[in-house]
Amino acid sequence: MTTPRLFTIPPGHAGKRLDQSLAELLPEYSRSRLQGWIESGHVRLAGAAASRKQKVWGGEAVEVTPEAPPEETAFRAEDIGLDIVYEDDAILVVDKPAGLVTHPGAGNWEGTLLNALLHHVPGAASLPRAGIVHRLDKDTSGLMVVAKTLEAQTRLVRDLQARTVKRIYWAVVLGVMKQREGDIDAPIGRHPTQRVKMAVLDEDHAGAKPALTHWKVLRQFPRAAWLECRLATGRTHQIRVHLTHLGHPSWAIRCIAAEPRARRCRSIARPCTRFAWAWSTPPPASSWSGKRRRPPTSPSY
Repeated sequence: MTTPRLFTIPPGHAGKRLDQSLAELLPEYSRSRLQGWIESGHVRLAGAAASRKQKVWGGEAVEVTPEAPPEETAFRAEDIGLDIVYEDDAILVVDKPAGLVTHPGAGNWEGTLLNALLHHVPGAASLPRAGIVHRLDKDTSGLMVVAKTLEAQTRLVRDLQARTVKRIYWAVVLGVMKQREGDIDAPIGRHPTQRVKMAVLDEDHAGAKPALTHWKVLRQFPRAAWLECRLATGRTHQIRVHLTHLGHPSWAIRCIAAEPRARRCRSIARPCTRFAWAWSTPPPASSWSGKRRRPPTSPSY
């Protein structure tokens, strides 16, 4: 727990608002952060709770208990249930639901997959990103392969870079597809004006990175299509950005199969053995509940 800091309001601060006085007494903290502490009860004036607009007159005792910013406490274990498809001593395959953020970040400092892994996997705190080697968007559901050892994580990262780990996605998009299958070869980068978004950019644009998505229609409906997508690259929000660029915004995306050239680490001293494994998962029923209709029979791979 953070140690409270004690101050006495100087006589020269008479008539000032409490937040103004604290901003001068604690210049290492922003005024907005100090205001937040006042509102959340981390500041007491003369032994009582205070408001940021409260006037001070000098001589009052102030107790400030600094609150750690959320990014400093983001990497902590949380008891969040995981849908585990497979687990051994080296890897973990999780079926991530839509709505669960993979990694802590601005606006999502808790309740993430990383927090759940820190609770479930002993020693995950010693691994970079708690063993996470790839991400799924918050609104994308599906399979994620997570490392439980540094050796497994290193091998997974190398295989992802070498494109030997294959991931298959299903997407439901709006509109009628003009072709049965195709490729979207278009660079992706930060949107020029909306920096929190990703977009298709010109090849010569600074920050544009090559991106290639292969897709085919599994079933065409009157106003939507069910697609299978395979990525040749792994850019942020690649499927959503590419399908929108094609003129067919996605309604739902799910990673339904993962095929690493697998890795069961039998001991720390021996390298991982190499053999092909694959996992698959059906779509959640709730993803298809728009018209109370079940999806068509899943194709085999």
